[in-house]
Amino acid sequence: MRRVRMCAYAICTDVIWHFSQSVAHGFGLPRIVLRNSSISSFLAFAALPVIHEKYLPQQDSQLESLVPEVPPLQVKDLPTITTNDSDDLYKLIANMVTQTKASSGLIWNTFSELEESALSQSRELFAIPNFPIGPFHKSFPASSSSLLIQDRNSISWLDTQKPKSVLYVSFGSIAEMDEKEFNEMAWGLANSMQPFLWVVRPGLVRCSEWLEALPSGYMEKIGDMGCIVKWAPQQEVLAHFAVGGFWTHNGWNSTLESICEGVPMICSPCFGDQLVNAKYVSDVWGIGLRFEKGVDREKVERGIRRVMVEREGEEMRERILSLKEKVDVCLKEGGSSYQHLEELSSYILSF
Repeated sequence: MRRVRMCAYAICTDVIWHFSQSVAHGFGLPRIVLRNSSISSFLAFAALPVIHEKYLPQQDSQLESLVPEVPPLQVKDLPTITTNDSDDLYKLIANMVTQTKASSGLIWNTFSELEESALSQSRELFAIPNFPIGPFHKSFPASSSSLLIQDRNSISWLDTQKPKSVLYVSFGSIAEMDEKEFNEMAWGLANSMQPFLWVVRPGLVRCSEWLEALPSGYMEKIGDMGCIVKWAPQQEVLAHFAVGGFWTHNGWNSTLESICEGVPMICSPCFGDQLVNAKYVSDVWGIGLRFEKGVDREKVERGIRRVMVEREGEEMRERILSLKEKVDVCLKEGGSSYQHLEELSSYILSF
């Protein structure tokens, strides 16, 4: 009975961290926190209550400055907080750090080989057991995690394309943009002359239902070079032989999925942890490039060519394929994530 109770409480996700410690304490139960984010972005958030007066709000003159409290981040990489009650939010984050330190352990959706330095920092900062047992999505079918109806025509279209020729473009289920930025993206994609699969989610463009924001005559211009859908089976798309690049907002799930399939990235982070993830993709791991300060059609066209057809993109692909191999190893018996999962199981049963 004791084991059942332990397992029932142990997975306390980051969504409910602000009260789950007191609840667990009230029941006399230990608590383990599950973080579905990168360790690096979590450490950046944890540092915000200490550094926000020094660096936030961001000033143009500071953007390129290094933040020694959270290396290798620059000021422009710090997680953004868009709220009028920022002081209260910083207090909430500080409370999160305190409650995490009071927990019995941390579970991470990552793997040791990817975030070795950040994992060491986390163990030092929180001084509790850390269990990097990811990537989580490799342990369940792709369809089970989909929130929207997936358009299977995207896979049929990919089947007709050449290997590594298609740029997959998707900014997840929350991001928004204005019509001007959307139009610049559209023309940049068209002018690149590179086949593309573009997920235009209803609501992606502000004040637009779906494709009415596209420039006049756009669909006729791109012809069979592009495929535009409302939603796609992303894990299956990234694993497809035809996909050679991923233009993403760098949510952690999307970033991990791209790494797991060896697909280099173009990064357009929007908010929150996405800026930290994009920093690591472009500047630390060297598996993508990052668009900064908005996009125009020339920047888009140039970025696509850098990733998809030039030597720079080949070098990114080599590095990310090396990470993909490490993912495959870490999940097998004897691998790092496999071992950490065994340790987690033993740790839970020890209470």
